[in-house]
Amino acid sequence: MELSTRARIRAGDPVAFGDLFDEHARVVYRYAVRVTGDWATAEDIVSLTFLEAWRLRDKIRLEGESLRPWLLGIATNVLRNAARSARRHQAALNRMPGRGVVPDFSDELVGRLADAEELAAAHTALDRLRKAEREVFTLCVWAGLNYAEAAEALGVPPGTVRSRLSRARTRLRKLTDAEREPPPGGGQLISDDRANAVRSKQERHS
Repeated sequence: MELSTRARIRAGDPVAFGDLFDEHARVVYRYAVRVTGDWATAEDIVSLTFLEAWRLRDKIRLEGESLRPWLLGIATNVLRNAARSARRHQAALNRMPGRGVVPDFSDELVGRLADAEELAAAHTALDRLRKAEREVFTLCVWAGLNYAEAAEALGVPPGTVRSRLSRARTRLRKLTDAEREPPPGGGQLISDDRANAVRSKQERHS
C-alpha cells in the first residue's frame, strides 16, 4: 500500500518533505512578513520553521488533512523565540555607548515602500493587543486559518481561538475608531479657520 504524504514525511522521505516546502513555504513567508514587518527576517523565519519541522517530523499525526496548521504552529513558536532574542539583543545594545550610525539603504526597493508603511501601521495597532490575541488574529486573518486549524497550530481549544479573535477584533475596532476621532476642538478650529479665510476673501473683493 502506498504511504500517505504524512507517513512519508514522518519516515524522513526528503522528496515528500521537499514537496511540503514547495507547497507551504510561501504561506509561512507571508505570515512571517506580516508578523515581523521585515522581509529579511521573514526569510530566516521560513528557514528555521522548516528546519524545526524536519526535526519534529516524527510528531506528525498520520491522520489529517493539510499540514499548514502544523507548520504555522511551528512558525509561531519560532517567531516567539525570535522576538525574545530580539529583545535581549536590543537590551544589550541599549547598554552600549551610543555612536553615530549611517543607515545603509542600498538594499531598499522603492516598490516596497507603500507596503512597508501599511505594515508598520498595522503593527502599531497589533502591538497594543495581548500576545495571545495577536497570535490568533494573525493566524486567522492574515494566514487564513479557520478556528479549528488555528487551535491546532496554537495547541488550544477552538473555543479559545474564537473568544480571543473576538476580543482582538473588538479592541482593534476601538483603536481604529479612536484614531479617526478628531482631537478635542480640532474640528471647530478648522471650521473657524475656513470661515475667517472666506470673510477675508470677501473683504478683499468688497
